[in-house]
Amino acid sequence: MVFSSLTFLFAFLPVTLIGYYLLPKKWKIGFLLLASLVFYAWGEPLYVILMIGSIVLNWVIGLLMDKSERHKKAFLIASIVLNLALLFTFKYTGLFWNTVKGLFPAPLSQKTVSIRLPIGISFFTFQIMSYVIDLYRGKTKVQKNPVRFGAYVTMFPQLIAGPIVRYVDIEAQLENPDLSIDGISDGIRQFLVGLGKKVLIANTMGTLFSQLSATPNGNGVLGAWIGLFAYSFQIYFDFSGYSDMACGLGRMLGFRFVQNFNYPYIADSVTDFWRRWHISLSTWFREYVYIPLGGNRKGLPRQIFNLMIVWALTGLWHGASWNFVVWGMYYGVLLTLEKLFFGKVLQKLPKVVRRLFTFLIASIGWGIFYFTDFSALGVYFGSLIGIHNPGLLSPTSAAWCLGFLPTLLLAAVASTPLFSILAKKLERFRWFAPVRLVACVILFVLCIASLASQSYNPFIYFRF
Repeated sequence: MVFSSLTFLFAFLPVTLIGYYLLPKKWKIGFLLLASLVFYAWGEPLYVILMIGSIVLNWVIGLLMDKSERHKKAFLIASIVLNLALLFTFKYTGLFWNTVKGLFPAPLSQKTVSIRLPIGISFFTFQIMSYVIDLYRGKTKVQKNPVRFGAYVTMFPQLIAGPIVRYVDIEAQLENPDLSIDGISDGIRQFLVGLGKKVLIANTMGTLFSQLSATPNGNGVLGAWIGLFAYSFQIYFDFSGYSDMACGLGRMLGFRFVQNFNYPYIADSVTDFWRRWHISLSTWFREYVYIPLGGNRKGLPRQIFNLMIVWALTGLWHGASWNFVVWGMYYGVLLTLEKLFFGKVLQKLPKVVRRLFTFLIASIGWGIFYFTDFSALGVYFGSLIGIHNPGLLSPTSAAWCLGFLPTLLLAAVASTPLFSILAKKLERFRWFAPVRLVACVILFVLCIASLASQSYNPFIYFRF
């Protein structure tokens, strides 16, 4: 387990920020690397050695690529193979063995393989690979300072669950972090917004979904759908909340990370949804998989093939279970159909209809995403259409839904840019700055009170 929330907020973070600000410029990045390693080692005391080894190995490969143009491609291939082998070993060995073990006779076929997954391995592996690939392409210069390279890979704000930061995007900032009073205050506000998303909305929606998903055949059709929508809000506010916290912490440290979410639940098509959801991952797969495969440059059949490969890999990236692959292919098929057929039809409908349709499509996708057990997935999806789930809303599920109705409404409104638009319009008034400060203090107090009363509730994307 990583730091508890209260330990992080009241011990690790203040000590780290104070030390970072007080140290002279030449020591800041080294201190950030040390603090990030401590942060990771707190939850992964053994696997921190694995991460350090990966950093050193890829840093050396980068130096070799820079010195030897003749063998540059060989070093690139070696780096990709080694990084993917590391990821496969720790993340997919169990899935691979469970898939093929039936081919072997007993007692070998009865053995199980279980390897504990290092926290955040998918994120820091993709970050390392982006550096090596961009170095090969000539899009960035080799980083000869191992401390700066190590800080790039291990930076604690986004180490565990992203966003996936490409080296080329923060290369200059590693040499000269942009520290300013405005940046620090903006970072604090963004961090608090992310904390509120996670603690006050995501965790509450998670409680509602847990109750309704525990009795899928006793909720009624409307209760089943409300449960699915609750999970859709939970995963959005959980993950976008972490991204906001990461970007806010980055601003406090003088770094600008890429925007990872842009109100995906107001998207008016599946294509638009994936331009707004987990932007850093979509960008990574487009830059390093889809375009190298040929993108849309080699005809429609090849483009469809490329889309399916990318979305199968996107699904597999999220977890070592076949439901994630099905989830990825679900979007691959939808994006293909949207491009070929119903995209033009959809654009003729009113925008509110397009947005509600896209939210419905995304919510169904989150159901596939959640249930790793296909039988449980079938039961829950059956409850959405009334199979073994008679009625509209059972008394028990009605009580749960009514009890959580205020948070459901808050989640629906907060998933739109309404609050952001309102804040921008009010910024011109003098009274807005102190009111916003008071609101931030109240939000922080509410979050702390909620954290103190809740059990440990990690971010959903910690397991990826």
